[in-house]
Amino acid sequence: MSRTTTGMTEDLRAYLIASGVRESALLAKLREETASLPAGGMQISPEQGQFMRLLVELTGAKRCLEVGTFTGYSALCVAMALPADGKLVCCDVSTEWTGIGRRYWKEAGLDHKIDLRIAPATETLEGLIANGQSGSFDFAFIDADKGNYDRYYEAALTLLRPGGLIGVDNVLWGGSVINPAKQDEDTLAIRALNAKIAKDERVTPAMIPIGDGLTLARKR
Repeated sequence: MSRTTTGMTEDLRAYLIASGVRESALLAKLREETASLPAGGMQISPEQGQFMRLLVELTGAKRCLEVGTFTGYSALCVAMALPADGKLVCCDVSTEWTGIGRRYWKEAGLDHKIDLRIAPATETLEGLIANGQSGSFDFAFIDADKGNYDRYYEAALTLLRPGGLIGVDNVLWGGSVINPAKQDEDTLAIRALNAKIAKDERVTPAMIPIGDGLTLARKR
């Protein structure tokens, strides 16, 4: 037992990935291609992808939502865990980045499970709500522009069924959340949402130190 979370050195993280992550060759290939890109740092870690797959399986999720898809690693992780009749709606604005993901989704034979919407996520989410899909999703993952995090959280909460789960990424923001000198828009938005979720009686939350910090919030 330990009263605190064990610090993660590079060697220990390598052990974690080798011993605790069941990453397919295709996922590893996508991760490596993404890492070679100038914006490769936006990709989630493989251990977080493994954790998300487990969450989808544990909750029996069939309808999932992703806000911010990038090159499709997290989407592929979720799609791999979905049942045959499962569906993942992905929101993104970049055809360039998501084009990489599309190649891998197709190669995995899972592209039929992924409904990619290229448009500002706020528009896509509002459209889903307007079309009567409130309360119909089981799992939502938010990993997009931080300035809109609160709007994405509120929309995802509306779209989730009671008992559904929201995952909010980058909640530790590389440690900037505790640095008083950091007053940029993104950091302020993350701090504000972290404080909001901690007190939000509509959910049961837990902040987990995986990747760049992941908050899980179960809708009551």
